[in-house]
Amino acid sequence: MIYVDNAATTVLDIDAFEAMKPYLLKEYGNASQPYSFARPAKKALAVARKTIADCIGAQPEEIFFTSGGTESDNWAIKGTLQYGDGRAILTSQIEHHAILNACAAVERLGYPVAYLSVDKKGVVTPATLNKVITDNTKLVSVMLVNNEIGTIEPIKELAEIAHKHGALFHTDAVQAIGHIPVNVDVLGIDMLSASAHKFNGPKGIGFLYVRKDTDIRSFADGGAQEFGMRAGTENVASIVAMAKALRKNCAHIDETESRLRKMENSLIQALDEAGIDFIRNGADDHVPGSVSISIKNVSGEMLLHRLDLKGICISTGSACDSVNTQISHVIQAIAVPVEYAEGTIRISFGRDNRESDAQEIADAIVSILKK
Repeated sequence: MIYVDNAATTVLDIDAFEAMKPYLLKEYGNASQPYSFARPAKKALAVARKTIADCIGAQPEEIFFTSGGTESDNWAIKGTLQYGDGRAILTSQIEHHAILNACAAVERLGYPVAYLSVDKKGVVTPATLNKVITDNTKLVSVMLVNNEIGTIEPIKELAEIAHKHGALFHTDAVQAIGHIPVNVDVLGIDMLSASAHKFNGPKGIGFLYVRKDTDIRSFADGGAQEFGMRAGTENVASIVAMAKALRKNCAHIDETESRLRKMENSLIQALDEAGIDFIRNGADDHVPGSVSISIKNVSGEMLLHRLDLKGICISTGSACDSVNTQISHVIQAIAVPVEYAEGTIRISFGRDNRESDAQEIADAIVSILKK
C-alpha cells in the first residue's frame, strides 16, 4: 500500500506510542489528585506543556489541552464572544468546516460574520482584509495552511491589520504545526489551534494556544483542570505522546521538507511528461508534501476509487454522492474552471513515504487515464 493522505491523518510515531504506555498501564493516576501516586501524571503534564510551548515559542501557561483541532477552533470562535456583543467575526471562504460551521452557529445566534475572499492561489491578501475590517471587528480567524491546497497564508501581516483595529487574531494551524516552523511571537497571533494526529501523534488530542491576558471564556464548566479553563480529566497518555511527536517532527522539519519537495516535483514532472492535462492548485508558498491537482474532464471520485484498487490512498477535492457531484468550497473559491474542478485530487506525502512512491503514483494515474 502507498498511503499519501497525510493531510487527513498520519501514522502514530513509534516513540510517541512508547511514551504513552507507562501512563496507560503503570502511572495511571489522576493528575488532579494530591497523593503521591498522581505526581508522575501531574509532572508529565507539566513537561509536555513546556515541550509544546517551546516548539511554538509560547509560554507553558498559554497552552491548553483539548480533544483536537475541532474543539480548539470552536473554543477560539465561541469563547471570545461576549453576550450582547455586536462586534463582528471575520474569517475566510476556504477555512476548514470546524471554523465555518462554528461561525455559522454563532451567526444564527445573531453575531455578525463576514467571509473574506481569496485569490486564485487561495491567499487571503492583506488588501482584502483591509477592505473589510473595521473597528467593530472582534475576531479575525484565518488558517495558517489550507487543508485542501496547502497554501500558506500571510498570517503575520493579517494579524498586524487585525490588531490595528483592536481585533483578536486566531489561526487554525492544524495543517502547519510540525510541518513548517511556527513561532507565535513572530506571527503576532493571539490564538492557535493544533491537532496531534496531523503530526504523527495520537487521535483525539490537541491544544489551543491562547496568548496571556487574551479575553476568552472557559470551554466547559466542571473541574479546575487546564487552569480552570477546560474542565475534564486530562488524557495524560495522549498528551505525553503529542508532545513527543511534535518535538520529534520539529527537530527534523528541514530534512523532511527537502524529501517531500523532491516527491512533489517528481510527481508533477511525471504527469507533465505523460501529457496529462491538469492544473496544480495552491500557491508556490505551500506546506511541503501537499499536491492538489485538477485534471481536465475526469472524475476525481473515480480516480480515487481506481487508485484505491491499486493500493494507493489519496483524497479528493470534490465530495460526491450518488446523485450530485459537488465541488468543494475551496476549489470553488479559487475559481478552478468547471471542466477541471470535478477532477480534483489531493496527494499529501508524509515523512514515511519513499521517493519512489511519487513515480508509482504517477504511473498509476497515467495507466488509469490512458486506458
